[in-house]
Amino acid sequence: MTEVPGESPCCAPNRGASGRQPAVDVGVSSLAPPASMVKLAGGAFDMGSDDPQGYPSDGEGLVHEVELAAFMIDAMALDNDGFAAFVGSTGYVSDAERYGWSFVFAGHLPDDTPDTAGVQGAPWWRQVFGADWRHPEGPQSNLSERADHPVVHVSWHDAQAYCRWSETRLPTEAEWEYAARGGLVQRRFPWGDELEPAGVHRMNVFQGTFPGVDTGADGFRGTAPVGSFPANGFGLHNMTGNVWEWCQDWFEPGYYSASPRLAPEGPGAGRARVTRGGSFLCHASYCRRYRVAARSSSEPESSASNMGFRVAKN
Repeated sequence: MTEVPGESPCCAPNRGASGRQPAVDVGVSSLAPPASMVKLAGGAFDMGSDDPQGYPSDGEGLVHEVELAAFMIDAMALDNDGFAAFVGSTGYVSDAERYGWSFVFAGHLPDDTPDTAGVQGAPWWRQVFGADWRHPEGPQSNLSERADHPVVHVSWHDAQAYCRWSETRLPTEAEWEYAARGGLVQRRFPWGDELEPAGVHRMNVFQGTFPGVDTGADGFRGTAPVGSFPANGFGLHNMTGNVWEWCQDWFEPGYYSASPRLAPEGPGAGRARVTRGGSFLCHASYCRRYRVAARSSSEPESSASNMGFRVAKN
C-alpha cells in the first residue's frame, strides 16, 4: 500500500494541496436561513480544559474566560439535502470532485475496492478516487436513505462557499465551544462528565475495538442523522461525535495564551483550520477528542468521510 503525501493526523487526514484556494462566485440564495437556527444569548464562559483526558499538544489547556456577543447557530449540522439544494442552485463543484478523490475510512469500503493509497500512521484512512459528498464511500456508493445525514467530504472552502450562498458563516472556535457546552460549566460532554450516563449512548462514536470492529452499539456504523440523540441545554444536536465540524479560525496550538477575552477569532494566518466535536471514528483507545474542549485541525482543502459543518449567523 502506498502512502498519500502530506501531513495526515489520525482524526481527519490532510490532502496536502499547498493551500489551494478556488475562486468561486456562487451568488446568494433566495432561501431563508435554516429554520432550525437557535439564538444564543452569549456572555462570558470558561473556554478550554485542564481535563486529564485532554491533549496538551493540541493547546486545549489553559482555561480562560471568553466573552461573546449574541449569535445564532444551527441546531444541527448541514445535511445532504441542504447541500444538494445549494449545489442544485449554483452548480457548485466541491473540492473532492475537483481533485477527483477524498479520504474514506477503510472499514466502510467494500471488500472488492481496488488497492489504494493509505495514510502513514493512520492506515484506516484510504485515498479513494470518486469519493465525494454524493458518493461517501466511493463511486459505488450513494446517498440512498442518507438525505438527513450530515454532508461529508466537504472542505473548509466548500463550507465557505455554502455560507456565502446562504448568507450565513461558520462559527468561530469560541462560539462553537460555547454552543457545545449548552450552558454547563467545565463539563466533559454536552450533557455532563459521564460518557454513557446510566449506560445510555448520548452520541455517535466508534463502538468496539478500533479500527477493526465497530459493533454499532450506539445505533450507527458511520454517520447518523443530524437530529439523532437528545439535544444539549441550548437545543443543539450532535455537538460531539458524528462528524468533525469546520470552524472559521486558523489553528494554532498556543493561541489560547494570547487570545483576547472579547470575541476571539483565532490567529491572523495559518496552515490549517480548526475542526471541533470529534466524529463517528473517535474511540477512547486512541482519540478522546469527542469532548467539548477538544481541538483538532485540517488543511482547508482537505476532505474526508467524517468531516462536515454547521452554520452560524450574527
